[in-house]
Amino acid sequence: MRNKQIITIIALLTITVNVNNAQKLVNSPYARFNLGNLNSSGTFRSLAMGGTGVAMRSNNSIYFVNAASYTSIDTTSFVFEFGLDYSTASLDDGENSYKSGDLNFNHLLMGFPIGKRIGLALGITSFSNGYYYISDVITSGDPEYDPLVGDVYSTHKGTGSISDYFIGTGIDITRNLSLGANMIVSLGEIRRLNQYEFDDYEYTFSQLSSEDLKLSSVRFDYGMQYTQPFKNDFFITAGLSYSMKSKYKSSLERSKQRFAVYDAAPYSPDTLAYSYVTTGDSSSFPSAIKAGLVFGKKDKFVVEMNYIITKWGEASIQGNNPGNLADTRSALFGMEYIPDMYSNTSFLKRVEYRLGAHYSDNYLMIGDTQLKEYGISFGLGIRMNNSYSKSSLYFDFTKRKGDIAKGMHDENIFSIGASLNLYDFWFRKRVYY
Repeated sequence: MRNKQIITIIALLTITVNVNNAQKLVNSPYARFNLGNLNSSGTFRSLAMGGTGVAMRSNNSIYFVNAASYTSIDTTSFVFEFGLDYSTASLDDGENSYKSGDLNFNHLLMGFPIGKRIGLALGITSFSNGYYYISDVITSGDPEYDPLVGDVYSTHKGTGSISDYFIGTGIDITRNLSLGANMIVSLGEIRRLNQYEFDDYEYTFSQLSSEDLKLSSVRFDYGMQYTQPFKNDFFITAGLSYSMKSKYKSSLERSKQRFAVYDAAPYSPDTLAYSYVTTGDSSSFPSAIKAGLVFGKKDKFVVEMNYIITKWGEASIQGNNPGNLADTRSALFGMEYIPDMYSNTSFLKRVEYRLGAHYSDNYLMIGDTQLKEYGISFGLGIRMNNSYSKSSLYFDFTKRKGDIAKGMHDENIFSIGASLNLYDFWFRKRVYY
């Protein structure tokens, strides 16, 4: 049985490496800026609870937003989790609307103890998505039409993504206090293209510009959790996590070309400009501080609140306008309720019911307007065969709010995800009589 599980995990790891090179094809014009649209961080259990997790501890879930939580994994167990999600985005600028959706990889996580007081976790998560596709046609009936130029067909497209690979460990300092640290490796590539084609191909050249940003970085975050138990299995846990500002290596390749319907030189193609810049110290990720508080009763319910400050205004991205980056503040709330975790008569009583809400600034600033995001979420945890293994479902609705009066559209994003969480006693010696 154990060999089958090992083979399954190796297969899933192989699949994930391939899937992780892809991206979610959910069209968002805001992905044209910075590092694309940032993805919510957390397992589907925490995302169903509004994205909380800074102060959560669990023997069968991995809360990688705070490495101090790794010590809560049982001393003879192994936890593995793999998740996929599907998202749709509806765009509305007051006059036009557009909808797109796609299914893709979300996370792969593993956690296990390496001592009585030390836990370890590692995994792959999605950091950002740079996909967008915008096209427009200007003809004689449009206000911006220029008879000297004629009809113009424009295309703007972005592809690529950034992924985080992490490994971290937590250690119990006392029965109540835990500390931890994560090392995170970020790798990815964002590609953008702008193309203008003119209907009058005899007297005009069409234009094509592109940029390709590649980055790699190693950064660290540190966490702390303190739990105070009370009578009748009640408890309070406070959590704190700090991510250091860190520099990353990046390369930016830019080119501008003109081309025509004729293939032969000197008509097509003709490079107007080209640059390639590699830097290891002019680009940086921001520092962040996360605070959380949990109140709950063991195996019955938990309620958590998180507050997060990320100093994106101090970060830098090669080739990006610094004015497009702004500090963010996020307020997250979540709760989970289990009617009867050990019920032998009712399936519904064993289900974990989750609910959450979140409000945050977006790190993108356009002019003097910073985008806002807010939403609600809910989910279910379904135990498998009365074990700690489970499947989790989560649903989230998020509204990304622009300013339509200033030409900034709104986006309604609906996400649904499913994950498989496997829990097993891999480090227990078997005795046969």
